[in-house]
Amino acid sequence: MNIFLLNDTIAFLFLEIILVILMLISEYSVIKILKNWNFDLTTSKQYSLEKRNYLVNTIISFTIMGKIVLFFFFIKTLSELSHVVPGAMCIAGVIGANDYGEGVLLLKIFIVFMLGVWLIVNKLDIKSKKFIFIKPKYYFFNFILFLMIFELIFEIFYFINVPLSVSVFCCSTLFKADALPFGLQQASLVGIYFIIYIFAVIFSLLKKIVLSFVFNVFFLFIGYFAVTYFFSIYIYILPNHQCPFCILQKEYYYIGYFIWISLFLGVFFGISPYVIESLIKKRDYTVLKYSTIFNTIFVLICSYYVVIYYFKNGVFL
Repeated sequence: MNIFLLNDTIAFLFLEIILVILMLISEYSVIKILKNWNFDLTTSKQYSLEKRNYLVNTIISFTIMGKIVLFFFFIKTLSELSHVVPGAMCIAGVIGANDYGEGVLLLKIFIVFMLGVWLIVNKLDIKSKKFIFIKPKYYFFNFILFLMIFELIFEIFYFINVPLSVSVFCCSTLFKADALPFGLQQASLVGIYFIIYIFAVIFSLLKKIVLSFVFNVFFLFIGYFAVTYFFSIYIYILPNHQCPFCILQKEYYYIGYFIWISLFLGVFFGISPYVIESLIKKRDYTVLKYSTIFNTIFVLICSYYVVIYYFKNGVFL
């Protein structure tokens, strides 16, 4: 059986190709804008470039929205493949089915982050009236386009190499307690998790964008490990079931989507001000409050399962 005989895989790759084509179409106008843009001129050429700019913004914004939606379709596709790939009981088995899986997933998350930054920069550029950020915005777009082309190639290699006749390892094998970073134990992991969360919130509230960047990056990694190796066992109510992907399933009311989306948004809004300042030399503190909100939602959701289990049973797992 060929992986490309599956409807979800074909549909996903087809949509990915369409989005890359739209970005490449936009690139033609982007090159013209980067080469000839001068807002102080009142020539017909400049007027034409301004119209192109609005058109390109529309196409890119549509593509970005499509790309974000397609990320969730990618997750759905992996979930469907878990019913086909031998040995895979959830997305973990499909992701780990070959050497490309983890790289594709991490690259996709990074690209979604970059696209979010581009949307904020674009909003600031439009609000500036004179489009003072237009060139760094489109240079940044070129970087994202390169990533998307590389991602598409990477995805094709990934799907081609998904084994359908050889059994793969799944979460029970891939995620073990001894895989915790720096030899941490569960108790120390959770302690560090809450400490970093508190500092991330404090620096976001104080509008210290560099420290917010640093602690949110730490929180992203420690949050992943905390969910995988501690909080997830309270969601599954199984001390030996440690998996960041099974919580996305229907059996657990898709709570994983709320957990991972809130973590991503919290970290994104905590990191993006520093990235934006590095790109366009402008400080934008407005999104930092959203970092505090979403990081807190993430912590509350995770903590809820531990608290409920303790009140029901009087012990921790």
